[in-house]
Amino acid sequence: MAPVSKAERKALMDAGAWIFNVVTSVGIIMVNKALMATHGYSFATTLTGLHFATTTLMTVVMRWLGYVQPSHLPLPELIKFVVFANLSIVGMNVSLMWNSVGFYQIAKLCIIPVLCLFEVVFDNFRYSRGTKLSIMVVLLGVGVCTVSDVSVNTRGLAAAAVAVWSTALQQYYVHYLQKKYSLGSFNLLGHTAPAQMASLLVLGPFVDYWLTGKKVYSFDYSPIVTFFIVLSCIIAIGTNLSQFICIGRFTAVSFQVLGHMKTILVLILGFMFFGKEGLNLQVALGMLLAVVGMIWYGNASSKPGGKERLSHPEKSPEDGRV
Repeated sequence: MAPVSKAERKALMDAGAWIFNVVTSVGIIMVNKALMATHGYSFATTLTGLHFATTTLMTVVMRWLGYVQPSHLPLPELIKFVVFANLSIVGMNVSLMWNSVGFYQIAKLCIIPVLCLFEVVFDNFRYSRGTKLSIMVVLLGVGVCTVSDVSVNTRGLAAAAVAVWSTALQQYYVHYLQKKYSLGSFNLLGHTAPAQMASLLVLGPFVDYWLTGKKVYSFDYSPIVTFFIVLSCIIAIGTNLSQFICIGRFTAVSFQVLGHMKTILVLILGFMFFGKEGLNLQVALGMLLAVVGMIWYGNASSKPGGKERLSHPEKSPEDGRV
């Protein structure tokens, strides 16, 4: 048996990281949807705080075992990241609560052009005509799907918009911090997870009460609800870690481009388990168009001149660009 080459080893690790992210992301979406839609647990912000509590515990254990080495992240950078990340998490959870699974995932497709915009403005990248057209196809597909989703409402659309822009900022910043400070996935989580846990657990009950008019401490925590909460927290460890791993290996744009696999899986599972959110021909065609646009974007941007830096940016995030 021939030895595995370095390129083959990297390809296997990339595939493993992506599969890890797909499985955990789809899993947590379906578990959280069951909690909110089926069992009435609408405290999304508090739940996210619990997610980061278990993630923090994981980083502590990994540090104790010696898998996480000491590292440094300046406090101003940490604060900016936590603001972006908390807005992203709260926005995504609220969007999931107020929208259908389909529209929730479709809105996430918009993160791709927003991240591309960040690269053009902040990193001085230039995109070819084919790359720009592919982004337009993605947006057209998203628009077709959105029109057909009758469960969309004004507040859900607003939550999705906040989620898209804050998520793009958070993911762009993940790649920046990992690159500038030479932070691995465990190291970056070790810095950010405790801060997110503390802020979300403190603010979560108040935010959830403002959103739902219900108190998290007054909810009837039946055994099945408790089971789903624990399951959600366990899966969240993998979701948080795999996101940092994938962004570090693929960059934020590539991470989002590959996300069409999760979108399709979630739409199919949403149709299977939440029949009231059925798929129709218009949604299916819109999804297909969006996926074609993403594949086109991947091919176009990888060609010479498809996506290239014109010059080194004069500013960095520390100079106030984000």
